[in-house]
Amino acid sequence: MTEKTHRGILVFAEQKDGRIHKVTYELLNKGRTLAESLEVPVYAIALGPKNMEVEELIYRGADEVFYGEEDAFNQPDELLYKENIVALINRIKPEICLFGATTFGRSLAPRVAGSLETGLTADCTELKIDEDGKLIQIRPAFSDNILAHIKTKTYPQMATIRYKEFSEAKRDGQRQGKITKIEAILLENPAVRILKQLQSNEIDISEAEVVVAGGRGLKSSEDFHMLKELAALLGGVVGASRAVVEEDYISSDHQVGYSGNRVKPKLYIACGISGAPQHLAGMREAENIVAINTDPSAPIFNIADVGIVGDLYEVIPMLINKINNQKAKLANA
Repeated sequence: MTEKTHRGILVFAEQKDGRIHKVTYELLNKGRTLAESLEVPVYAIALGPKNMEVEELIYRGADEVFYGEEDAFNQPDELLYKENIVALINRIKPEICLFGATTFGRSLAPRVAGSLETGLTADCTELKIDEDGKLIQIRPAFSDNILAHIKTKTYPQMATIRYKEFSEAKRDGQRQGKITKIEAILLENPAVRILKQLQSNEIDISEAEVVVAGGRGLKSSEDFHMLKELAALLGGVVGASRAVVEEDYISSDHQVGYSGNRVKPKLYIACGISGAPQHLAGMREAENIVAINTDPSAPIFNIADVGIVGDLYEVIPMLINKINNQKAKLANA
């Protein structure tokens, strides 16, 4: 495939239950910037159930939305999605394809790239266009200690981008664009079928405004109850470092860091977390960081807005009591 046969930027609009994932709006924002440098259109592909509000993709920056309207897309079947995305790519031949580095995106994008026999750079934190019009894909390497700059020789140039890396595209309800319905390609023998949804997390840690995270300073999994109590009082959720996830103290859904979730809460309380580069990569952009650690030389204090040198088993109960007392006073006022 030659360069002249490919033009435009395609963004995969991930959805769940008909609701578009917010990472899509971040990709459209960055895609719009790249498109302006290349003077090419921005496309989006939305595969989902009937009556999805795909017009929102136009309002957020897409010039044309290709909409596969089919209830089968309610199933998180990478093979089903792959077949439909590959068919569209072969049809419109974009030069760049962007996916969110979500759980589903990380599984889907390699399958698409493999089918197209093209390259894929995962977990990018920045994208640029060089003087030759090629995509420079930038991603951390060696636990965030260096930034690798990668170029793909084949087309389309594909990348997954970490959630909350870019700002969401601003909404313009007057923006015009085209919505093109595409016929869904269905599989005779679907690889995935949901029998029953056992659990649904009401709060995604990536969306939380308050995160109380625990690290190696915790002695057992039971001690996370203390963090959960503090998080509940603050209207937040519990996070964790990779070390305690690997010790099975808490599930990987709570992991914050380069190989876990990236968070940007208004308040991040790091309890017994030393501040390894892998963890800092996932939370350093929080608006306010409070660090609690017995080691005054812990790296976490270098980025903390408030540092408390002390034992978390003494500090956290004190915080819980202070908050409870203050709430009681307000209730009686």
